[in-house]
Amino acid sequence: MSENNQTEVQQHFQIQKIYTKNISFESPKTPEVFLQEFQPKLDVDLNVETDVLEEGTYHVLIRVTATTMIEDATAFLCEVEQAGIFTLEGFNEQEIQYLLASQCPAALFPYARETISSLVAKGGFPQLVLEPVNFDAMFASHLEQEAQGTQQ
Repeated sequence: MSENNQTEVQQHFQIQKIYTKNISFESPKTPEVFLQEFQPKLDVDLNVETDVLEEGTYHVLIRVTATTMIEDATAFLCEVEQAGIFTLEGFNEQEIQYLLASQCPAALFPYARETISSLVAKGGFPQLVLEPVNFDAMFASHLEQEAQGTQQ
């Protein structure tokens, strides 16, 4: 019997640290906004940023901005930057892109979601629970847009 001299590369995905990088809550029209009928219009913006810290170690940041308007006035604006440091070893480039764009943000989002809910409630407004985000679908859409851009 011959032995396989190739060493199998072990895949390793580890969350080293999850932390809140930045929090902002503004309610520019208080206290008057509390005297109006609360018929809000919510707009949520979500961005993901990634950076290589060193070989195999990555920084991922999600920025969630929730803006609620009543008529033409901003009732509140809440922004949370939730970040994490991740170890990704033994993955090919395509797998790393997927992990950074989908799995890492999916690990961070519940923390950002809870922080936003807490800040909005502390600001005196009804609880805001953001809908879950399908980061797999977002990544697939990003790849599709890239492919279309390459074709053009």
